[in-house]
Amino acid sequence: MELNLIAIGKQMPKWVDLAFAEYSKRLPKNINFRLNEIPPEKRRKNVSAKQLKESEGEKIKMLTPQTNIVIALDEKGKLIDSIYLANQLQTWIDEQLHISIIIGGADGLSDSIKNNADKVWSLSTMTLPHGLARVVLIEQLYRAWSIINKHPYHRE
Repeated sequence: MELNLIAIGKQMPKWVDLAFAEYSKRLPKNINFRLNEIPPEKRRKNVSAKQLKESEGEKIKMLTPQTNIVIALDEKGKLIDSIYLANQLQTWIDEQLHISIIIGGADGLSDSIKNNADKVWSLSTMTLPHGLARVVLIEQLYRAWSIINKHPYHRE
C-alpha cells in the first residue's frame, strides 16, 4: 500500500514538524507513507486567491499519479471519524491501493482539485491551519492503524 500526502506549505513551525515526524515513524512499514510538500504561491497584487489556488492545483496534479485514489481535504467535505478511517485504511492495505491525500494551502484547494477528487473529506467543520491539518491527519492515520491492530492507543 502506498499513501502519499500532498500538502501545500513548506517551512512548517517546529512543533508541526516534530509532531508530524513522531506519528509518521509510528506507521508500520507496510504503509509506504510519503510527504510531498509544495511551496505556496506567493501573494501578489492583482492576483486573486482563486488564481493562487488554481496555480497550486496545477502543481498538485503534477504530483498526483493518475492511478491513485485521490482524497481532497476540505472543511465542507464528508465529515469522517476514526472508525471510518480505520475501515478505509484496512481496505487500502488489503487491496494494496495507492492513495493520495491532499491538503491545500491558506486559501484551500482549487475547485478543479476538489471536483476531480475521488472523495472529499473533512477533518473538522472548523477551519484548520494547514500545518495543524497535517498533524491531525497523520495522528488519525496512526490511530486508524491502532484500531485495526487492537493496539491500546485508541480507547472507546
